[in-house]
Amino acid sequence: MLNNKFASTLSIMKTYKYILFALAAVTFASCFEDESTDATNPIAEITIDESNLQKVYNINKNDSLIITPVVTQKNRELPLAYAWELDQEIVSVEKDFRYKGDILGTFNGRLIVSNEDGKAFYTFTLNVNSPYEYGIMVLSEDADSRPHISFMQEPLEEGAEKKFYDENCLEQNNEGQFFASNPSDIIQTTGTLIVACQGKDGDNEDGAAIYFLNEKTFVMENIVQSKEYPTFKPTRLLTPQGSYEGSAYPVLSADGKMYSLPTYNAVLQPSHKLTSTYAQAGFAIGGDRYNDIVVWDKEVNDFVCLYNGYGPYYCASKYLLENKDSLLTDEYYIKNFSKLKEFCTLTPIRRTSEQEKNSRLQFLAIVKGALATQKVIMGSFFWEAVTGSYGKYNVLDNGGFQKAAAKSYSVINESTPCIANATYETLLFADGNKVMKWYYLNNDYLDKAVEILKVGSDDAIITSFDISDDHMKTYVAFYEPNQEGKNGSVWVIDTNSGEVLEEYNNVCYQPVKVMYKKK
Repeated sequence: MLNNKFASTLSIMKTYKYILFALAAVTFASCFEDESTDATNPIAEITIDESNLQKVYNINKNDSLIITPVVTQKNRELPLAYAWELDQEIVSVEKDFRYKGDILGTFNGRLIVSNEDGKAFYTFTLNVNSPYEYGIMVLSEDADSRPHISFMQEPLEEGAEKKFYDENCLEQNNEGQFFASNPSDIIQTTGTLIVACQGKDGDNEDGAAIYFLNEKTFVMENIVQSKEYPTFKPTRLLTPQGSYEGSAYPVLSADGKMYSLPTYNAVLQPSHKLTSTYAQAGFAIGGDRYNDIVVWDKEVNDFVCLYNGYGPYYCASKYLLENKDSLLTDEYYIKNFSKLKEFCTLTPIRRTSEQEKNSRLQFLAIVKGALATQKVIMGSFFWEAVTGSYGKYNVLDNGGFQKAAAKSYSVINESTPCIANATYETLLFADGNKVMKWYYLNNDYLDKAVEILKVGSDDAIITSFDISDDHMKTYVAFYEPNQEGKNGSVWVIDTNSGEVLEEYNNVCYQPVKVMYKKK
């Protein structure tokens, strides 16, 4: 009886030994599965060398990936078969994996290498990322007035080189799609980039158009054309970032007329609210609780605002004055606006998220009066309720118009690139290739603005500014009119000192607008 028990125990121990040996063999063979049936030949064990492979691969959309595995066999050499899977679907049976990232997303990948004796496996993750998540974006036009979008993605890895894509991002992501000439504006809204192009006069095939692009892929999702409105030439898109789906927003035309562009059906039509003639400067700003659109009415020389789509309302003594004819008898208008002769520029005063918490946006305007250039700093909402009085309001003029220059500063006009910020309380504006800085809260005359930087050659022309969220950096776009090809550049400067922090030369054509695209 004892011998039987000993024999039984010995048999169990042998079984465990074989099991452990088999598990070790499978592990050694890089997940090798033995499917052989010939006991007279040793198993041709497959090993996939993991030292030159990665567990996670990251590529950008439209980029290509090549994975070259190193595979060996132990004991004998047999023909090998390869299969590459993504999300359990075989996409290649070649030894080398060649893949172009056409679709954004994260994919579970697996390499299967097999011979007649069994299989070996290697698993990995493939991320096809947007190359346009966030970074510097430039809308430009070439010598034939064709639109181009250049983009520089912020590197995913610290210390990696920053560079602009060589290809036109519009054409690269929209093969065979024709885009109208003479680009004029680009904005980023929730999930969408909107691009305005004026087209060519008298060319039915190249008429004005507005394009809606997916913000992560730059693939065109919608197009608005305006053949029924031959005088429509879009110059400024007044849609706030983070716009509310289903709302309609103004589009300013080159003739000063305003059109309405609904975001839900993209049917363009003349605006039923803004029916006057407007200056080629204005802004749209959106927040969690409101969105404001402010422009300058050239027919009556007054600010006009839309609050969350309501209005237009004029800056007058009467709260929510909609009828501009009433301005002729309004005391506030007569005192501050009626004597103004020429509108120069209008720009929002950029604020950080912390600065915006407790107040609405302010803006800065420069307008010429009969004797001197004037400035005004106002909130985009014109009134506040009088404490303790129901239905009474005071105009929020923050001091009203103030003398800003004893003589005209001819550089400042509706097309002058400029940008103001609340951190340093300065206005940066362009004078040819010079970046000028003016402290807008001081009583210094406008012609006391100081030069903080010259970009490019003496012939260079600055066309656009943007500023970082924290106001520390300003993006300056300019071009060299005497150069051919990609004659546009972007410099990143210190907003306060003008020190050049980064230079990206000859990365685009003549810039129309530079902006830092956000996620």
